[in-house]
Amino acid sequence: MLIGMQVASVNSSSAALQGLWFVLIGVLWVGFFFLEGFDFGIGMLIPFIGGKSDAKRRVMVNTVGPLWGGNEVWLLTAGGATFAAFPTWYSNLFSILYLPLFLVLVGLIARGISFEYRSMNPSSKWRNNFDLLNTIGSFIVTLVLGVGFANFVRGVPANTMTQYATLTVPDGAIPGVPGSVFVGLSQGDIFLHRFLGLFSGYGLLGGVMLVVLFLAHGSQFLSIKTMDEVGASARKTADILTPIAAVLMIAFVVWGTASYATDNPNTGSWGNIVRWIVGIVSVVCIGGAALLGRKGRPGIAFIGTGLGIGTWVIYTWVTIYGTLGIGAQVDGTKLFFSKIIMAPVNTVLGTLAGDPNTPVSPMQLFASSELTLGLMRTFAFILVPIVVAYIIWAYWVFRKRLNTVNIPVSGAISQTSVDAANAAAAS
Repeated sequence: MLIGMQVASVNSSSAALQGLWFVLIGVLWVGFFFLEGFDFGIGMLIPFIGGKSDAKRRVMVNTVGPLWGGNEVWLLTAGGATFAAFPTWYSNLFSILYLPLFLVLVGLIARGISFEYRSMNPSSKWRNNFDLLNTIGSFIVTLVLGVGFANFVRGVPANTMTQYATLTVPDGAIPGVPGSVFVGLSQGDIFLHRFLGLFSGYGLLGGVMLVVLFLAHGSQFLSIKTMDEVGASARKTADILTPIAAVLMIAFVVWGTASYATDNPNTGSWGNIVRWIVGIVSVVCIGGAALLGRKGRPGIAFIGTGLGIGTWVIYTWVTIYGTLGIGAQVDGTKLFFSKIIMAPVNTVLGTLAGDPNTPVSPMQLFASSELTLGLMRTFAFILVPIVVAYIIWAYWVFRKRLNTVNIPVSGAISQTSVDAANAAAAS
């Protein structure tokens, strides 16, 4: 049986709530990637832009120091909303993707430690080590999440949703494969095939693309938040990386749209059209950011890379609408290597629900009750605006640009240095 599967009645009201929460969870991921994306990008850029200068490194850290904790709240909220709205999806993801999610957790812990402990000791070696921890943690989280979202686009085989059991597909469910049987996996298969299978060609493309895109996003943010050497280096870095990110996004969208989820029964023929449109918008936003950055418009360029990231999440969400990224696979022994067949998913899960004549999608099957979703909606409409207002206020308070002149080298900052920095900022 499916892990934690609950069969509930599906009516128009509950279906609307399920769709609403699917969209809201996507919005939370957009917020997380937009805001935390430049955090991760700056963390990865510390050794390259900061070099061996403690003043430069500290300026880079200070640009996100007051904000990174609030940015991570979006991830926690997305996880909590998934747990509450689609508990079976949540439990299965945390079971079958245990190692990747563990790596994400390690990376987030490393980043948190680096921010909190960096200034606990004046030693250069101490600070450099914690800066390196920030860089490594930011890279791990970005790479793994990029690979993970690429595999959502590619499709997670339905037999990975079994708990070491046998899932029998009815005759005719998969064309040309009568009476297919999906054999459940052993624990060894989970840690070997399932983890390594994530790093397919398309999965690696997603990881590399997100790393480069976050580097570009972070350098654009640095170029509007810093001055002198740090700001100049950030602008040069953005000019180099943003066009590369646009090219990688083109490859990601073309490969993903042409090869995967082309027959999603929950979106029909319009699904691929929307995917092409959203994917093209993402490429245009990133490409526009590259052009605007070169023309000395870093603020609008930063918004462009952010919109490119947001539309990339929307592209993924359109792809997995209804299926939650779950597919069916003919060969139960080869995870992530065989072609994913999306069409029979509804029939398979509908049969498990007890009525082969009324198929249901994974989104319907894995959702919470209508009462739970309704209560969550009420609380979300009250609390989310408050959280968004707080975030806007925090960014307004810490809106001023930073300069290495304001970083104390040994002792207090002289008033002359402060006046010089303020004059430079005013000009």
